[in-house]
Amino acid sequence: MQAIIGIPCDVKTIGLFPFHAVGEKYITAAVGAAGGVAVLIPSLGDAAQLDTIINLVDGILLPGSPSNIEPHHYQGVPSRPGTLHDKARDATTLPLVRRVIDAGIPLLGICRGFQEINVVLGGELHQHVQEQPGLNDHREPQTEDLDLMYGPAHSVQFTAGSWLQFWLGRDSARVNSIHQQGIKRLADGLIAEAVAEDGLIEAYRVGSASNFAYAVQWHPEWKYWENDVSQAIFEAFGAACRERRMRRNQ
Repeated sequence: MQAIIGIPCDVKTIGLFPFHAVGEKYITAAVGAAGGVAVLIPSLGDAAQLDTIINLVDGILLPGSPSNIEPHHYQGVPSRPGTLHDKARDATTLPLVRRVIDAGIPLLGICRGFQEINVVLGGELHQHVQEQPGLNDHREPQTEDLDLMYGPAHSVQFTAGSWLQFWLGRDSARVNSIHQQGIKRLADGLIAEAVAEDGLIEAYRVGSASNFAYAVQWHPEWKYWENDVSQAIFEAFGAACRERRMRRNQ
């Protein structure tokens, strides 16, 4: 039984008009790795529509994005000039996260989605990780070669008792790194699952969630079929979505 996986859109200007869009790699992973039917969610910031979406989907995938969460959502200082924001996505995903967790709907956050869940639950972000004492530069290499851009960049250590440790039967992995924002303070109730070499939290789960609620800072959707860590994450997410689908149909 295929589950319906909702993926919120970014709002991008193409030519003169705004478009609602999701990167194909997230759709491909929701279908091919998680085994779901992908449904794109327009970022309209409409509470009534969000309530309807909650009744429609069996899971939510929060994708990455070039845009950053506006810092007033986590009491951060104003962004530097030229920082890309997406107010429409903020107005949609931030209230959606709380609804999804409260409703027990499986939730997977990737990159910006990882940051969104932390912010909604009361955490804070570094806006420029590479400028923080003791933290490394987590930005992607300056290249147009996507295999290099999304190639393994650093190691993460799985925390003791983590789901990653259980899924994979080992204590570490190498992951890609395409971000300059990161966790400054982990929200209460989030449980760290993986930590980078410099101590930056790179994966967590929502401890109080009644269903699968997980997020990673890296990009497991990229060529997931070649990566056992990616496969483990999406298989667990997909299984939770299908289980919810079956319960709803009983």
